[in-house]
Amino acid sequence: MTELRFGCTEVRADRHAAGPTLVFRLRITAPGGARVHAVALRCQLRIEPARRSYAEREGERLTDLFGDRSRWGSTLNPIQFAQVSLMVPGFTGETEIDVAVPCTYDLDIAATRYFRALDEGDVPLLLLFSGTVFSGPAGFQVTPVSWDRETSARLPVKVWREMIEQHFPGCGWLRLPGDVIDGLLAFRTRRALPSWEATVRALLSTAEPAEVGEGAL
Repeated sequence: MTELRFGCTEVRADRHAAGPTLVFRLRITAPGGARVHAVALRCQLRIEPARRSYAEREGERLTDLFGDRSRWGSTLNPIQFAQVSLMVPGFTGETEIDVAVPCTYDLDIAATRYFRALDEGDVPLLLLFSGTVFSGPAGFQVTPVSWDRETSARLPVKVWREMIEQHFPGCGWLRLPGDVIDGLLAFRTRRALPSWEATVRALLSTAEPAEVGEGAL
């Protein structure tokens, strides 16, 4: 069996992609300079939130994901980020290849909410690999990628923010049911509001006095 080893040397944003995309530079090493004809590779990316510390404001934003900080000893569980498949071209001994990972800014996705909650530092990731290796000096030897193949990576928060800002400058996205959209549209029409931003701000301005009153009780 060809026991491949994996390492991540860099994480960057793809500035030319049509949508938000991260590129992981992956180094693959075959033992003893072995000849590999191709690899059908699957890569699962997982956030490991317990492997970093959090400032007070970051912790407050993460309450909806992990609960109160006093419970984090049992709630900072891994978060599924992405899963991608790719074909690795043939190589001898070692090669490097880019793994493109499309991202979303949908705030219903746990990974997106986690990224948005952070101000600085790195996001600790674990990359887990599976797939099929086609190798051998003559002909093909077909073997699975060993189930325990994995490597860690650090995604700088600033890289994620720059990627999102490139495609959604100064904006965020919310997914709402159709009946709620219809209600917002009717409210906007009645008030003759010029934009969705103005509509939401008008709703917030009517809610704030009530919240202040409740807090005074």
